[in-house]
Amino acid sequence: MNDTFRLSNGQKIPAVGFGTYKAADGEDAAVLSAAVDCGYRHFDTASFYGTERALGRALAECGLPRGEFFLTSKVWKTEMGYDNALRAFDASLARLGTDYLDLYLIHWPRPDLERSDWAALDLDTWRALEDLYEAGRVKAIGVSNFLPSHLEPLLASASVAPMVDQIEFHPGYTQQATLDYCAAHGIQVEAWSPIGRARLLSDPLLTEMAGRYGVSVAQICLRFALQKGVLPLPKSANPDRMAQNLDLFSFSLAEEDMAALDAMPRAGWSGEHPDRERVRP
Repeated sequence: MNDTFRLSNGQKIPAVGFGTYKAADGEDAAVLSAAVDCGYRHFDTASFYGTERALGRALAECGLPRGEFFLTSKVWKTEMGYDNALRAFDASLARLGTDYLDLYLIHWPRPDLERSDWAALDLDTWRALEDLYEAGRVKAIGVSNFLPSHLEPLLASASVAPMVDQIEFHPGYTQQATLDYCAAHGIQVEAWSPIGRARLLSDPLLTEMAGRYGVSVAQICLRFALQKGVLPLPKSANPDRMAQNLDLFSFSLAEEDMAALDAMPRAGWSGEHPDRERVRP
């Protein structure tokens, strides 16, 4: 992929990534190998996903050099704190079979809703990521599911500002306040669930728009993200849809269609929120 975003430290990142949550069963790398064959070079995983070993296997078996790929992983809620995060990073490297990461993220700002000192814990964890970054073991560092209220205390004390914030983003759930905050602070936003976990595929506005542009509803959602300056992380087990989800640069959405998508009522929300119990939609 030649289309990229540029992070605040100058690091280039492929403009579309492949999300690996529930994309592999144990060490079965078939889906991830298919994604490599389709042209994906940016893969998003996490210790919590249980897909690091399978991803490492797929990349080892494809025969392409490590430098062809952009790999992201994340430190989970139970791995937070300075020493724990360093150990978690080493464990992720071992599972992936690599000696560095391109991007490492704090997965959630709070380990649980009862913990009142979450901001101090975030900063302690962040110090570990800063040290990994300064040592050259990871090329960029960032966060995931952080809202402005979580970013504020981190930015106030951090030596290195987060370069990425990965959040749920799709038509019907754009989290515009977080997008605006990140844009003002030079933080690249990534989108998990950029297609609304398939809940948007039958939405009347999206299906009408897809028909008019001659593309899929998924392509409309992903193109919407790109035009909002957001890096989407779609996933699929179907090679045809994998390829389709990369075909986003042959069309663009008109301003009035972008406005209509921006104005959609809430739809496709996962029910996840960093400061609330999970809502089951």
